[in-house]
Amino acid sequence: MLPWQMEVKGRPENLVIVGSGPAGYTAAIYAARANLEPLLITGFQRGGISGGQLMTTTHVENFPGFPDGVLGPELMDLMRAQAERWGTKLEEADADLIDLKSRPFEIEANGRSIKANSLIIATGARANRLDLPNENKFWSRGISACAICDGATPQFRKEELAVVGGGDSACEEAIYLTKYGSHVHLLVRSNSLRASAAMADRVVANPLITIHWDTEVVDVQGEEWLSVLNLRGLKSNQLKSISVRGLFYAIGHTPNTELFVDQLMLDARGYLVTEPGRPETSVEGVFAAGDVADSEWRQGVTAASSGCKAALAAERWLSSKNLANLIERKSVEPPQAKRPALTQVTTESNYQPEAIWQKGSFALRKLYHESDRPLLVVYSSPSCGPCHVLKPQLKRVLEELQGKVQGVEIDIEEEQEIAKQAGVSGTPTVQLFKEKDLKNEWRGVKQRSEFKEAINILLGE
Repeated sequence: MLPWQMEVKGRPENLVIVGSGPAGYTAAIYAARANLEPLLITGFQRGGISGGQLMTTTHVENFPGFPDGVLGPELMDLMRAQAERWGTKLEEADADLIDLKSRPFEIEANGRSIKANSLIIATGARANRLDLPNENKFWSRGISACAICDGATPQFRKEELAVVGGGDSACEEAIYLTKYGSHVHLLVRSNSLRASAAMADRVVANPLITIHWDTEVVDVQGEEWLSVLNLRGLKSNQLKSISVRGLFYAIGHTPNTELFVDQLMLDARGYLVTEPGRPETSVEGVFAAGDVADSEWRQGVTAASSGCKAALAAERWLSSKNLANLIERKSVEPPQAKRPALTQVTTESNYQPEAIWQKGSFALRKLYHESDRPLLVVYSSPSCGPCHVLKPQLKRVLEELQGKVQGVEIDIEEEQEIAKQAGVSGTPTVQLFKEKDLKNEWRGVKQRSEFKEAINILLGE
């Protein structure tokens, strides 16, 4: 907590922002600089991960100010650091309940009841699925909604892969997967790509990508792992099959508005309804920003723009209602922003047998064979946004346990054989060992409390 962030008991928050993509963080930056000291509920699992959809992209090449591009997770780190620097308070949890029928508004998150005079909804949208007959059987066993997260896993390397979709995301994922797969099939329901001209040109020119026009996926087959796609030509109605080891979805999104049904006006597809170019929703004092109210553009820069507008509108509304309780800063300039530090690979020269968190195969081997404490191993990749979200949470768990458990981070791109031996089929994957026995395994992002509870059971506490 920064020096000026002194909580006043019983006083509602000026502004609560729900969601932490470009819209949410930009709104937080503007509101914090206006001395409103906003509270931002980042989200964690509901409708995606904190940081939004840019956490599942590689290089973002069209966000102004980055002429050579920037990794999606890195861009979100920078936005978060800027918001925190100016005094935004973060609640790293999902909003479980939002009540807009009384004032101040009430939000429940992480077991905490929060009251707010105004609200900005920046909950974004989540990736759609195809709902194939065998989809659940092969989910995380060949089917994924995030090529950027899972493309580097050993099972996909030098194998034929497929992507469903025809927009920018589908094209980006197809190109990305050519780094790992032997060939990529892009399955497009229409006879043209919806992607930007530059992205479409790259796909068409790539000899490692085959585009299947007017094609839909009927089902998937395999034994323990996906091996066959059943396809149908939409014009010919002919069925055919192709052999692949991976199927990646890039087929659009559904807005995360479940919490606002019967409270706010939604359109037929579930998006929040606002006046064109305006952030106000159907309830006074509630504003929308980003993809949750944008079914057309859905770009990082347009989301950031809408976050700016929502914060300015909220500030004006609070002032007009005499509800703004502005903070007084002890210093005109806040301290420099803190950025996450990368964990260095552990070697024989820098290995620390008592360290809570280390990285790489050397540390894994030493702790696995020599430590009598439980060992938490997280398998990740540099481009995996969910890994980016989860690792700080795991480190926090280990810090809270004060050295009773140790952790090792394994980069599956650098340590392919270890990931293969561990049976890793997607990132993040977390394994918990005690005395060389695998006690628990988790795939994907889970709540911090879930890891802590499993470890405490193992410790007998």
